[in-house]
Amino acid sequence: MFIKTLAAIGGAAMLAMAIAAPVSAQDAGGGNLGSANSDPTTANQAQRGAGTRLQREERQPRQSRQARQQAPALPTPEEAIVAAQAVATSASVPCQVTLANYLGTTPDGAHSYEATCATGPGYILMASTPPVAVDCVLLAGQAEVDRARDPAADVGTQCVIPQNTDVLRVISAYATEAGVRCTVDQGASIGKSSEGNLIYEVGCSGADGFWIEKAADGWKTTECAIVTTQNATCRYSTAAEAAATLKTRIAGSEAAPCDVTEGRYMGANANGSFFEAKCSAGNGVIVRFNPEYAVQQVYPCETAQRIGGGCRLTIVPEAPAAPAAPQ
Repeated sequence: MFIKTLAAIGGAAMLAMAIAAPVSAQDAGGGNLGSANSDPTTANQAQRGAGTRLQREERQPRQSRQARQQAPALPTPEEAIVAAQAVATSASVPCQVTLANYLGTTPDGAHSYEATCATGPGYILMASTPPVAVDCVLLAGQAEVDRARDPAADVGTQCVIPQNTDVLRVISAYATEAGVRCTVDQGASIGKSSEGNLIYEVGCSGADGFWIEKAADGWKTTECAIVTTQNATCRYSTAAEAAATLKTRIAGSEAAPCDVTEGRYMGANANGSFFEAKCSAGNGVIVRFNPEYAVQQVYPCETAQRIGGGCRLTIVPEAPAAPAAPQ
């Protein structure tokens, strides 16, 4: 399986940046109060000035009360859930809203919410036309990419409800759906394929990780040992974890005596997939696996020159030159 070109998901961050600060009741201040005229020759003017000051002081509380009365009331938690659910449903998002925080309005006046869902990721929801739903995991992934490029980058509105910031919870669930059998210890959204499918990186504790792609017909998985040969990078997997995975796969086979210190994916054909293993002692091997990673054949590096160009991790001594023919 070849990794497809990633498409930026910056549009999600740009949408979230459109959200303004929450609407709240503000006091309508009357500015600085005037002072009475202190000219002793104009007592009447002074009295009128004092009267004006008193009128201002009396009018100020009324203005504040009017401002509070005119400011729109923030929705109750229950009202926010109902409104957020309406946006999620209109946007065709499979989310049963369990909690919603009102975020404010967009410049166009659309109300916005952060919502948690009974399952899966949370969303930033905007009651615009058309309605917009932005996945919290996608937002977090884009923010991570942007900050890696520029630590001071403005990453826009981000989800802050604890359930929504638990990206590992969502990625672990996706990994289980995709059939990944490992203890997931890291994960992130990393973009989209050229077909528009969402792609996530899954980090595994002590083992090689995966890229998982959410296609229309189900999940597609690609282990990081293969990803790294497709001009891409896995951030959450190490060479040692890839070697440990290869060592586990050859256990009980002819290649089991090899204490794998380094592994390399070589490619695949109709006969299976091929990996080279460098051993801590002795010669390395090339192993052919079936799709379930059962060992099908083992080729010592000395005799594997014709298998995908031969071994690269192990230096194989050149065969001794044939003796010269007698004259």
